[in-house]
Amino acid sequence: MYRFLLIGIIAVLLSSCGARTGASQEEGDTLQLKYSSLLTIVRHDGFTQVDIRNPWKEGKLLHTYILVPRSSQLPAHLPHGTVVRTPVERAAVFTTVHCSLLATIGRADRIVGVADLKYIKIPYVQQQVSAGRIADCGSGMNPMVEKIIDVKPDVILLSPFENSGGYGKLEEIDVPLVECAEYMETSPLARAEWMKFYGMLFGKEQTTDSLFAVVDNNYQSLRQDVRQLGAGRSVVLDKMVGTVWYVPGGRSTIGQMVQDAGGRYPWADDSHSGSLSLAFESVLERAGDADVWMYRYSSDHSHTFHELLSEYHGYRQLQAFADRNVYACNVEQTLFYEESPFRPDYLLSDFIQILHPDTPNPKPLRYYQKLHE
Repeated sequence: MYRFLLIGIIAVLLSSCGARTGASQEEGDTLQLKYSSLLTIVRHDGFTQVDIRNPWKEGKLLHTYILVPRSSQLPAHLPHGTVVRTPVERAAVFTTVHCSLLATIGRADRIVGVADLKYIKIPYVQQQVSAGRIADCGSGMNPMVEKIIDVKPDVILLSPFENSGGYGKLEEIDVPLVECAEYMETSPLARAEWMKFYGMLFGKEQTTDSLFAVVDNNYQSLRQDVRQLGAGRSVVLDKMVGTVWYVPGGRSTIGQMVQDAGGRYPWADDSHSGSLSLAFESVLERAGDADVWMYRYSSDHSHTFHELLSEYHGYRQLQAFADRNVYACNVEQTLFYEESPFRPDYLLSDFIQILHPDTPNPKPLRYYQKLHE
């Protein structure tokens, strides 16, 4: 009797262990991300599932990717999602920032097509396009689909937008569209952490893990330094585009960076992670007395106060303009868009120097320069 009872207990234990093991395999091993609120990455036996939360629709997914090693057979029962064979060998890349990241991690040679070439300030890409080894696929908003088909990409990297209405003919050519939504994250480090996802796509996971650790450590060290400096100056960001002033929302990566730099931001209590479209009068009312004005522009030469005023006479009403505390970033003459999304530590350093003018042992500014007469 005791013998049969013992066998029964062992059988129950084995079956329960088997059940737990099966559940563990089904649930997978979730990668612990430190900052990202949009990414969920789960490793399974034979594939990795990457879920991207929709930043514009609460509780909805923007996309699910199923990453399957190129060297293995496709598993029989995969969850629903876009299958991407990794490492990616051929990519069409529609943004300069992602071209730059691929160059940084040693995967620029995987780029076979680009869009909006005039905005991509990466010598390697420009040279390869001139040599005919990378295809210029035209505008990112209306790409030349035939050229994309000709270069046979494994994936197309592009940025999604709210209410974009989809991607038109790109959705019909059976090439996975990787929606690069990291710009909608609510902190600079959360945005930068997406490099881990791209590292997985291009077989450079260890490289991106190491790079992110450096970025994270540098950023946190700078934040620690700020605590010794006290409250920084108040700041208004960017400038008029036509009749609209696009102000970074309080929960945007730039809005968060102002806080991390110890600055005072008039829209700090705003809940938007994107930009706010405001009339000049609204900006003037809320931020007209800001100590500093920092903006970005695109030009083949450096701005002057006279040139800035010729764009819009209302600027003279800003206190920072009157006090000549204006700092400008020429995106044509710096690598602002290429570097700062995945190297927010570089940009935070600039913010700290500008918002704390009495910082001991100040570092050279990388992107912004004080405006001259």
